[in-house]
Amino acid sequence: MLLFLGACISTSIITLDKPLSDGHTLLSSGQNFALGFFSPGNSSRRYVGIWYNKVSVQTLIWVANRDHPITNKSAVFSLHKTGNLVLSYTPNAPVLWSTNISNLSAAGESSYSAELMDTGNLVVYKDNNKKDLLWQSADFPSDALISNMKIGVDRRSGLNRFLTAWKSPDDPGSGSYTIMINANGSVPQLFLYRNWEPVWRGGPWNGLGWSGVPEMAVLGSARFIFNVSYVDNAEEVYLVDYLRNKSVISRMIVNESTGTLQRLTWQEHKWVNFYSAPKDTCDLFSHCGPYGVCSILNVGEYECNCPPGFEPKSRQDWYLRDGSQGCVRKQKGQICGNGEGFVKLERMKLPDTSKARRDMSLGMKACEELCLRNCSCMGYSAADVRDGGSNGCITWYGELVDLREFSSGGQDLYMRLDAVELAKYSKKKKKFPGFLKILFIVLLSAAVLVLLSIAYWLMMKKNRGLFSSNSHNLRMSVNDSPKGDQVENLETSTGDVKFYTLSTIIAATGNFSLAHKVGEGGFGSVYKGKLENGQEIAVKRLSHTSGQGIEEFRNEVTLIARLQHRNLVRLFGYCIQKDEKMLIYEYLPNKGLDCFLFDKEKKCMLNWEKRFDIILGIARGMVYLHHDSRLRIIHRDLKASNVLLDAQMNPKISDFGMARIFGNDQIEETTRRVVGTYGYMSPEYAMEGLFSIKSDVFSFGILLLEIIMGRKNSTYYAENSVNLIGHVWDLWKKSEALQIVDPSLGTSDERDPGIHRCIHIALLCVQESATARPSMSEVVFMLSNEISLPPPDQAAFILRTSDKALTNTSSSSLGAISVNDITITTVEGR
Repeated sequence: MLLFLGACISTSIITLDKPLSDGHTLLSSGQNFALGFFSPGNSSRRYVGIWYNKVSVQTLIWVANRDHPITNKSAVFSLHKTGNLVLSYTPNAPVLWSTNISNLSAAGESSYSAELMDTGNLVVYKDNNKKDLLWQSADFPSDALISNMKIGVDRRSGLNRFLTAWKSPDDPGSGSYTIMINANGSVPQLFLYRNWEPVWRGGPWNGLGWSGVPEMAVLGSARFIFNVSYVDNAEEVYLVDYLRNKSVISRMIVNESTGTLQRLTWQEHKWVNFYSAPKDTCDLFSHCGPYGVCSILNVGEYECNCPPGFEPKSRQDWYLRDGSQGCVRKQKGQICGNGEGFVKLERMKLPDTSKARRDMSLGMKACEELCLRNCSCMGYSAADVRDGGSNGCITWYGELVDLREFSSGGQDLYMRLDAVELAKYSKKKKKFPGFLKILFIVLLSAAVLVLLSIAYWLMMKKNRGLFSSNSHNLRMSVNDSPKGDQVENLETSTGDVKFYTLSTIIAATGNFSLAHKVGEGGFGSVYKGKLENGQEIAVKRLSHTSGQGIEEFRNEVTLIARLQHRNLVRLFGYCIQKDEKMLIYEYLPNKGLDCFLFDKEKKCMLNWEKRFDIILGIARGMVYLHHDSRLRIIHRDLKASNVLLDAQMNPKISDFGMARIFGNDQIEETTRRVVGTYGYMSPEYAMEGLFSIKSDVFSFGILLLEIIMGRKNSTYYAENSVNLIGHVWDLWKKSEALQIVDPSLGTSDERDPGIHRCIHIALLCVQESATARPSMSEVVFMLSNEISLPPPDQAAFILRTSDKALTNTSSSSLGAISVNDITITTVEGR
């Protein structure tokens, strides 16, 4: 970003007789930060600022005269006898910038000192007593917040610490975007403003994080990096985070060009985005208007929804996908003293608290009673989600604004409803006498058994599919003798995926013409198609002889419909009609990672920077599956061909036919039907049928090695006495692991040092002991930060005897062997 470093000065202190002139640089005691003059970008204007001294791309964290540039290099940054830091052309010339510390008097030339601390904070203190602090740069941040710096309000002095973006990379002047804690009212909350109009709201603090940033509560890999502290008392309200690992370099900034708040970490000689907001449409403040709930969980549907008891204020605007007017109650004037109550909305971002009240002495039951007594109270929620939300509550008065539903995390929000609407959505069950309960259960069980018997008979006799997913409200049935595309015989009501008729898919794919065919695997063919609205789709057409039956088909639909992440493929819908079973996905023009990685010509398009981005994207997608989604998903078939690439070469994990759902407290599971691709299976899974998140970690380790070497792991079988892992392990022990690196990544002198680190991480992932392997959250952390890594233990080896038995099978066939009476089914080339 910057052009000028200047000569270094060993001292970190400015005194009355030791000013800082242009061309010289002050270093902190540990040399972590530097203070001096600089010119940003292509500008010739001069500024005084603080930057990271150990980052190769000089990066500012604070600028003194950001709105008052200097036009030449004759200025001096000095300490005035009054204790103020001043910027002027000569010590006695008019002041260009000053700290403006008031109520100070001249007390001798040695009374004041200014020092650049190793935390990046420039402080002014009196009489060489660092505890007698008069001023600090951390109280007047620019666009960046670093470790140990506060953002928030000092209620005693009125000091408000907030971040304001640079106008541009060439101009550090105050831009239009600001991030700050709004302490007005009884419930402070985090806001991103543009020209002081709210753009994004982080919401109130709930004990674990901001309500609108569920990632802070879940934490994931961030818990290894940051220790976040939030203080809200009568004297001040602020947020400060501390880096747990001193070797990690991280900062939070406001970016004018993107209009976002960003958390960046320094890794692999560049700044990498760790988190940013707003990140999607639903993050935009009040996108769906008053009472409108924004949700992007249902692919292809309008993101704005009205909660129970409400309807769009303007149906015409709603139809045109403009939800700014929000929702209104269906029953007006019926929510005060007429038997009203509350409906629970789950996984919610709490609404704007500008008109809310907080009482930390009330539990949830008392909070409900308080809200019910006040006709102006529109809803309530826990103020602190720790300990089950029993410590304090928030009540809202007036319209509820900026609501959104998260896929995971969030909070329970209780919204006021009239008696009529409450009856529709109440989850309370009516109480029956004991004998009626028993009778009801017996009759229900009998009915279920009859229906299951009929369904089983139809499936076996007519070869027609019937499956239901109560959790998705998804039901499919096929008429015994459908004529043409009689879709009226299909029940397809679902809030998650869309049903496509067979005729629609035939028209989109040119009747499954060869010209539209883009791939073929063990479960059938994949076709490119285009719908009438111009939307490009990928159609996965399951062959009649496919090993994927109705169970795997249901599994893939119901799983992907509930998963939303930038590194997971998007499912648009399905088609099950006549003898056809098809899945309709987003079309990704670059197909699978294997098409590039294992192609001699195309692999040159994947330099190390791009490969690392793909590695990190896959890892983040797996973290979502294992930890951050509503479900804990074990993929069980992670490999290069199941990672698709979009137009920007971003990775998307696909093919969830073999995936399994784990309970939140479940650690592992054993199966007698081992599925997946041999060579990617962990030893405990292949040999004992035992799978867990650590078996996916093993597969990721194999994939990571393939990305580094640009070859399939199976290609080593014909060349070496051991398989891929054994080959890499032997080289690692000889300190020659870099021999496996793809030659297309350049000579040994040209290769990125991060490649060796990734080999190290891969070997940690493929350790023989599952408990020794890192979690995917820890993998992301290790990939994102240049920290010391533990040495890998013994790598897992799978002997060639069984490998040969499997590699003789064709790429589109199913191979099976028996190991300890467990069937291993391998699926190749899907």
